[in-house]
Amino acid sequence: MKFTILSVILFCFFLNASAQTLRGTITETGTRIKLMDVFVKNANNKQLALSEKNGKFEIPAEVGNTVIFSSPGYVSDTLYVIDLKTKEIQLALQSIALREVSVKASAKFDPRAEYPEVYEHSKVYALSPSTWFGKSGKDARRLKHYFKHEAEERTVDSAFSLAYVSSLVPLKGSELEDFMVMYRPTYAFLRSNMGESMAVYVNDSYKKWMALPPEKRKVQHLNTVVTQ
Repeated sequence: MKFTILSVILFCFFLNASAQTLRGTITETGTRIKLMDVFVKNANNKQLALSEKNGKFEIPAEVGNTVIFSSPGYVSDTLYVIDLKTKEIQLALQSIALREVSVKASAKFDPRAEYPEVYEHSKVYALSPSTWFGKSGKDARRLKHYFKHEAEERTVDSAFSLAYVSSLVPLKGSELEDFMVMYRPTYAFLRSNMGESMAVYVNDSYKKWMALPPEKRKVQHLNTVVTQ
């Protein structure tokens, strides 16, 4: 009898441990703007999550795990979990040069091969209402959309690179980066405008940029502090 009770207690303990959750909020360094759709990955248990509109996230984790936070345009951050207290994660804006290095370093990334469960759980079956309304299904569809968007952004990064743009316009340093942020083309534009059309777009954009007053040629960074 004692053995049975002990077994139940141990089972409940391990069940509770396996259900532990790390929660927190993700903001932009310096502005405190809450960041949505930041990709959160537990490197130990392979669990995935995305932050919500209010920057909040939650992911299964336990002490000793390593959790990675990444989002296009930001420097990734890594958290070693020493406790399960609510965390505030801050991501710094990433320069275009660093973004290109990151894209090249992970050029072989294939989300379908690395996260097949996301694509399986994102499927909607006509005779299974839970695939429409279940949390796991919704989360998987959000992750699938995230991967699609990331692939599109990588395509834009490759086509609208520092090397390519600087070969067409006489800009360097911060001026070049500001220009590229202000006139970054969309993925939809790239699909129908490559080669000579892309060169025309860059040159036309440069003329528009030069026509602006000097103070308008800089990226306007938000400094608003967003509170809960």
